[in-house]
Amino acid sequence: MKPKHQRLLLGLAALVAVGGASGLALSALRDQAAFFYTPSDLASKAPTVGKAVRLGGMVETGSVKRLPDGVSINFVVTDKGGRVPVRFTGVAPDLFKEGSGVVAEGKFEADGSFTADNLLAKHDERYMPPEIADKMPAPETVTR
Repeated sequence: MKPKHQRLLLGLAALVAVGGASGLALSALRDQAAFFYTPSDLASKAPTVGKAVRLGGMVETGSVKRLPDGVSINFVVTDKGGRVPVRFTGVAPDLFKEGSGVVAEGKFEADGSFTADNLLAKHDERYMPPEIADKMPAPETVTR
């Protein structure tokens, strides 16, 4: 075989390998394309128990309960269409509070609750991505 044909064959093999790897990566990420799920998203599609996901929404006012151990927190993540109870053990971010936005990373339990490993608190209530703005309740305003 001529060197020209060998290079062409090697180039085609590399393209097939890159295409196959891309296809596998896209199929693995197919269900995880959303940055996070909202409680109303979960009402239409039952969550997979034990699968690592992100849950985003607003911390329901009056739902934050700090447990006596000092590091465990129970609260409810809500939006206009649903609510999900969340358990978190660890140090919560300084910006975590009732009525503010939160993204909890963790997994769903068999009873429908969510166990968070990490909390990401939203730092500015004025910005919200347009595709989820209609799913979230209006942020509470503070009058001075």
